[in-house]
Amino acid sequence: MISEEIRKKYFPTIGLEIHFEPKTKYKMFCNCLNDPDEIKPNVNICPICLAHPGVLPTINLEAVELIIKLGLALNCEISKISRFDRKNYFYPDLPKSYQITQAFYPFCLNGKLTPFLEEDISEVLIKEIHLEEDTGRLSHVNGKTLIDYNRASRPLIELVTEACIHDGRTARVFAESLQVILRDLNISDADMEKGQMRVEVNVSVSTDDSLGTKTEVKNINSFRSAEKAIDYEIERQIELLEKGEKVVQATRGWDDVKNITVSQRIKEGADDYRYFPDPDLPELIVHGENGLFDLTKIQNSLGELSYDKKARLIKEYDLSWDKAVFLVVNKSICKFFENTVNEIRNTVDEKLFLKATKLIYNYLVTDVIGMLISKNIKFDDLKMSVNNFSKLIGLIINDKVSSRAAKIILEKIIIDDSDPEIVMKDNGLEQVSNDEEIRKFVLDVLGENPKSVDEYKSGKIAVLQFLIGKTMGKAKGAGNPGKIKEILEMELNKQ
Repeated sequence: MISEEIRKKYFPTIGLEIHFEPKTKYKMFCNCLNDPDEIKPNVNICPICLAHPGVLPTINLEAVELIIKLGLALNCEISKISRFDRKNYFYPDLPKSYQITQAFYPFCLNGKLTPFLEEDISEVLIKEIHLEEDTGRLSHVNGKTLIDYNRASRPLIELVTEACIHDGRTARVFAESLQVILRDLNISDADMEKGQMRVEVNVSVSTDDSLGTKTEVKNINSFRSAEKAIDYEIERQIELLEKGEKVVQATRGWDDVKNITVSQRIKEGADDYRYFPDPDLPELIVHGENGLFDLTKIQNSLGELSYDKKARLIKEYDLSWDKAVFLVVNKSICKFFENTVNEIRNTVDEKLFLKATKLIYNYLVTDVIGMLISKNIKFDDLKMSVNNFSKLIGLIINDKVSSRAAKIILEKIIIDDSDPEIVMKDNGLEQVSNDEEIRKFVLDVLGENPKSVDEYKSGKIAVLQFLIGKTMGKAKGAGNPGKIKEILEMELNKQ
């Protein structure tokens, strides 16, 4: 580990390259199905995606519309004219021996996103977002290499940030925030475990804010690993520079077991790929006069994105940052929360409204989810209706049921969506708030616990909680705790 004093001498700079698979029906340049769940190898292939002689690719405009949608969501400039290029290199799972990509005229330029899943994260600038085709998949079995071309020529979107990130945490939260936006727009499920989203990091270290050393780290399979890889690579490069050694520009891999980066190959430069315009694909007029797409129409289709929703939830419902983030990430729970809030909004006065929203959140996130987990039920399979859940919240805020009784009712309505008011009456769970009824319970408890009464009189105030619990037991959990405490103190002070 290098010391903090040495670390302060160096300025780390990080850029990200993030690939993700858009959810289109067909592949990028042919009519083969784009099916990530196909397990039988070499089923979704044709002469075009296998690059047979004489075939001609055609552009999948559904994929183009999805990248434009993402670009607008990330505040990008959408190019009026765009085209595809060939990136030339040989690899066994690349049947053409070149990849169709966008080296010079990408669809989206100069965007930005402030990562919104954690506080105090700086804005990240986006250099470009472009479309390309994916490669096939290699499997190594019994000393042999097998190739599955189902994935070959599937559409792949690549987002490239500017070199404007300076720590692993910012990189991680940016990638996590991007994943949420992709799911907002239904562009991609962006599941890293399934390979639908891949993060590669470029790390540079210098003694000022200019770019110095540079390595690219691949094989990163989680957001947390991306953060670890960056932090490790910064330290590794600083240690080399402190020894007077040179940092070789190279591609490195991340070892998730050892938590280190390992050298894979010397990094190629752009010249090695010999980019040139693809002669088989036309230049696209994206928007404007004679353009293929109406940007205003696409912009209007975006809906409320998570970064705006988070801000609205905080402002409208007085939720904390972390609670708002939990809701925007868990969309089904957020929808249920907001529907319940809207249901109860007109049944309580303004003073009780914010109390009700906090109750709704707390019961959903703690009790409801806890009960569902214990019963091995997914939230999307929840039987409880918004109407009956809002009725339960109404009973709680109007002091009709205690918190203990509320949990009994909740467990019942989660299972079969019973009416909470009927459950309350059938099980005798209505909270007792009548002073005389509660006083009777209190006097019984005080008579049965003279030792506790003496302890309270001698200054042991904590015993009051014991007596409240005993009284609640007498009332079978239906006593109003506030009333019980009030009458207990009154009767104890008489004695």
